[in-house]
Amino acid sequence: MNPTTPQYVEARQLKRWIHDGAELALLDVREHGQYGEDHLFFATPLPYSGLELAVLRLVPRKATRVVVYGDEATEGAVRSSADALLRLGYSNVHILRGGIEAWKAAGHATFAGVNLPSKTFGELAEHAYKTPSVSASELYGMLNDGSSKVVVLDGRPIPEYRKMNIPGSYCCPNGELALRAQELAPDPDTTIVVNCAGRTRSIIGAQTLIHLDVPNKVYALENGTQGWFLEDLPLEHGSSRLYPDHVAESAQAGLRERAARLASRFKIGAVDAGQVREWLRDDARTVFLCDVRTEEEFNAGGLPSLVQHAPGGQLIQATDQYLGVRGARVVLCDLDGIRAPVVASWLKQLGWDVCLLKNPEALGELPQAPSYAPDLGHTTILSADHLAEYVRSHPQALVLDARPSSQYRALSLRDSAWVIRPALATHVDDAASGPVLILGAGLAALSLLARDLEEAGCRSVALCVVDAAGLKASGLPLVADGDRLPDSACIDYLFFVHDRHDGNKEAARKYLEWETNLVAQLDEQERNTFSIGI
Repeated sequence: MNPTTPQYVEARQLKRWIHDGAELALLDVREHGQYGEDHLFFATPLPYSGLELAVLRLVPRKATRVVVYGDEATEGAVRSSADALLRLGYSNVHILRGGIEAWKAAGHATFAGVNLPSKTFGELAEHAYKTPSVSASELYGMLNDGSSKVVVLDGRPIPEYRKMNIPGSYCCPNGELALRAQELAPDPDTTIVVNCAGRTRSIIGAQTLIHLDVPNKVYALENGTQGWFLEDLPLEHGSSRLYPDHVAESAQAGLRERAARLASRFKIGAVDAGQVREWLRDDARTVFLCDVRTEEEFNAGGLPSLVQHAPGGQLIQATDQYLGVRGARVVLCDLDGIRAPVVASWLKQLGWDVCLLKNPEALGELPQAPSYAPDLGHTTILSADHLAEYVRSHPQALVLDARPSSQYRALSLRDSAWVIRPALATHVDDAASGPVLILGAGLAALSLLARDLEEAGCRSVALCVVDAAGLKASGLPLVADGDRLPDSACIDYLFFVHDRHDGNKEAARKYLEWETNLVAQLDEQERNTFSIGI
């Protein structure tokens, strides 16, 4: 195979590859809004706008079989993505011939939404395990019945919890339930209700506690905060009732025994650090090393940079954001022997080859996690404090704003144009004739745009990381007009039931209907990917 040229794969061949058991990175390189409206079930979203920044983490082995795809409207971005992968050294790169249209023409289904395998799995798990649930009205009654002892545990990450939550609930992300739930419900007569925004994490969280044989009655809140909202019940905002930071070692011993029994039930193996180092030296197979603990614990250090932080609950809920290669090995660690076994039990049922790391502290020196930064010869970095000075001293500069489209529509420089990497080519002619200023939310993503402009011949590029406050402080003429950029141009934003958390009941109903109907759309091969109750 010529490593400088991507190969093409037909839709029917790709379908066989998806289910042949060998490693495959199936990458949808369209932007988030495009992907979320219609995509292949097992696709990993990897927008071209940030491809080089994320692919080394999602697809760490350069010999991995890779397929990129888009649709008829994004053929240019698809080819550019394939070329970028080849430049990075990937040697087995393919393009789906005819894109998503050819996939459909071959008789295969496509799906809307995000995190499809995990959300579909949640629906299957609820049915298989008969996970008990309570409706919003039933929970409301329990909470307001003076004779009932009940605690509501919100299984979402802290930022989601703080956006809106069931009154009186505690934030205990699903990955932390095994370690911390009993601290929040020490009385076995207390009923535990696990909720999320919709369905999946409510189901998985409740069933996690049931699998761990907690003595309490456990229920999932049917339809989560959206179900609560649809019943016209009040939600809290900005709450700070969080899980306990510390769990006594005396309590952890019993929790560790429960987790070990769960690992045994699901036949989760364990490996030592020496075996992991040997796997990493073998370039025949991809290995993902994941620390499932909290962000605070991960940031405290102690583990090599090659270990990826993947909070346990989110690793189950949004697996495609952490693991981009189907068929890869997944090695989990936690340092306490409680959380990782639980996460592993769910990943195995999701179809992953997963095991536990016995002694992560013995990993020692590992290769540094790879990163990407383009070589730029004609680009300067501008601080937000010098934005106005630059604009006034370069009156002919082309000003491009690469912040998220929602931010651009809320507030932008009057003389700027919104840009996203797939559409950068439309500005190349103007950029080549003079200086270019690109505004953005992060320097790494801006550097990709600068690289593309330099490649196209631009010899004067300035990059500036700035937010709305910085724009206001610049004193430059601004525009606050949501209609300045049409919805059709906002390909980075997923409009699919986008306001379901902001008072739109119809959007909430549509989302819940979508979630409960996922299973009916699966074909037999997709359904057989999961091994629930093994």
